[in-house]
Amino acid sequence: MDDFTKIINLEFDHNIIGNKRVNTVNSPEYNASTILFDSHEDMMLAENGKYSGIYYGTNRLPNQRELEESLNILENASVTRIFPSGISAIRHVLLSFLKSGDHILVCDNVYGPTKLLCRLFLSKFDIETDYMPSNAENIEDFIKENTKAIFLESPGSITFEIQDMDKIVQTAQKHNLITIIDNTWATPLYFKPLEKGIDISIQSITKYISGNSDILMGSVSVNEKHAAHFDKYYSLMGICCSSKDCILALKGLKTLKIRLKEHEQNAFFLASWLEGHKIIEKVLYPALKSHPQHDLYKKYFKGSSGLFGLIFKKEVSPEKITTFLNSLNLFGLGFSWGGYKSLISAGKVKRDCFCEYEDRVIIRISAGLEDKEDLKNDLENALKKIS
Repeated sequence: MDDFTKIINLEFDHNIIGNKRVNTVNSPEYNASTILFDSHEDMMLAENGKYSGIYYGTNRLPNQRELEESLNILENASVTRIFPSGISAIRHVLLSFLKSGDHILVCDNVYGPTKLLCRLFLSKFDIETDYMPSNAENIEDFIKENTKAIFLESPGSITFEIQDMDKIVQTAQKHNLITIIDNTWATPLYFKPLEKGIDISIQSITKYISGNSDILMGSVSVNEKHAAHFDKYYSLMGICCSSKDCILALKGLKTLKIRLKEHEQNAFFLASWLEGHKIIEKVLYPALKSHPQHDLYKKYFKGSSGLFGLIFKKEVSPEKITTFLNSLNLFGLGFSWGGYKSLISAGKVKRDCFCEYEDRVIIRISAGLEDKEDLKNDLENALKKIS
């Protein structure tokens, strides 16, 4: 059975009225701190950690459990848990599996806040971070005696570089290292990390899963080997997400399959057209044959999402880039992506390893669900003002 068929038809018990189950399409919203027990015996079971039901609000209310189970199906994971944001999910994964004196190896194309987290937060716990290029040939050169994990983002959401994940997984397993990936760009619809041997898959639900730019949330899906450890950690931390946000994420998740196709089609159309423009040096989109790692894209991914980048030729001044951005009408100026509205942003690449895009301004485009010709015309009008 198709994963989305399972998710759409996933059943969770609703309220009972007159001994009859209330069969609404969407689950009711549960808001609670205190949960009442049917008996003192049940309460004692909860006290001793043997109660099978929900015993308190931090014990993951039904809306959260439904979202986690749906994502678990899509990820083909043993355990999935959700967090109040994507960076919160990343932080808790690192804290769960690393300790003082450990070393983590991070691909240098990762999300900027991930680097800040490693530099400003993990360092306080005496956890060492080193970076390796996404195209590193010999990964073993970067592994130390105290290395415990490798963190990937493939493709990176700024420079869109792809790692050879089979090679990294093989090396990690040889050295008994945990592999972690931020899989927000592809979603588990287009790439299932755990099926490739990666241990932990992280997503920013804020983006494509939600699809409406109205919530902040992240998820962590873990394979069988590490599931018990992570589940215990999560329970101890008392992490919880609002039921309302879980319901919004569930509604987004159930339409992901059709939305992501439209994002992909719009992005490919725009990226292919922009690639031939006279003032554009390079378009960074793995689905294009011109992408330097297009073969790796074809090897690992079933499709591409709506996020890509472009670099103007060097003669295009910062002032002209500002004019271009300010001339757009349909593209909102915003840092996020994955929602139905098209967005655009610009920033310089700062890397911890050598990168051909170092200090270049990358324009990052999130193709939304507007008509592709309307989006093209908006970009074309803005480009005319600086050509």
